[in-house]
This record gives sequence, C-alpha cells and structure tokens, in this order.
Amino acid sequence: MTSKVNAKPSTLMTPRSAQRIQSATARARGGSVPKGSFAARATSGAAKNSK
Repeated sequence: MTSKVNAKPSTLMTPRSAQRIQSATARARGGSVPKGSFAARATSGAAKNSK
C-alpha cells in the first residue's frame, strides 16, 4: 500500500469548514480543542489557504 504523506488534497480546507470542525470538537470536549488535533490542523490549513 502506498502512503500519500505530502499529497495535495483534491479540495482545500475552507475557513467555514474548519469552523464547523472546530465547533463540533469543542462541543464534544466541553469547550476545548486540543493542540495538534484534527480541528486545530484544519484551522491552520484554512488560514494558509485563505492567504
């Protein structure tokens, strides 16, 4: 099986998508979003894509 470590995603993360992911994570965890979590990486990716 081939690993796609640095492959470009077919659809870029948007700020709205990252917001939904972060909101759902915060609700599930009682208000906190852990550093390094998927929600945190989504937010970072959205910020980079919006430049």
